[in-house]
Amino acid sequence: VTASLVGGWAGGRMVDETDNVRLDRMIDLNLRSAFYTIRAAIPHMRDADWGRIIAIGSRASIDTPAGQAAFNISKAGVVALIKSLAVELDDTPITANVVLPSVIDTKATRDALPYADYVKWPKPAEIASVIDFLASENAQVINGAAIPVHGQT
Repeated sequence: VTASLVGGWAGGRMVDETDNVRLDRMIDLNLRSAFYTIRAAIPHMRDADWGRIIAIGSRASIDTPAGQAAFNISKAGVVALIKSLAVELDDTPITANVVLPSVIDTKATRDALPYADYVKWPKPAEIASVIDFLASENAQVINGAAIPVHGQT
């Protein structure tokens, strides 16, 4: 099982205000880290004749808010990566899926957004439960799914 959990967020810039450093950072953190981790794991999964690939995308990859184009692009790339893998690995017992959380209820997020209604945000344990299921034998029929975990947001 490979769960690509590394990621980061940077917002506050429209496309025409987004510099290359910010764009590269989001692509490195969110897309390249998933790509490299997954690429390294696939040969081992093929050898084992079984595998689960799970990545963390974002709601922003499908409901793209303004002012965070670099993040939106990088997370949409993660979704495209998983969709590509699902097709490429379709004739194997390896599945590839992506979880799409909204804003996650963490201390760092609460500190960054002190006036937000964090009660409605998905908790890390709730997201982990979805990942745990996707990693299980019971999820063998789920492949190429982009699963929303938005809480009540």
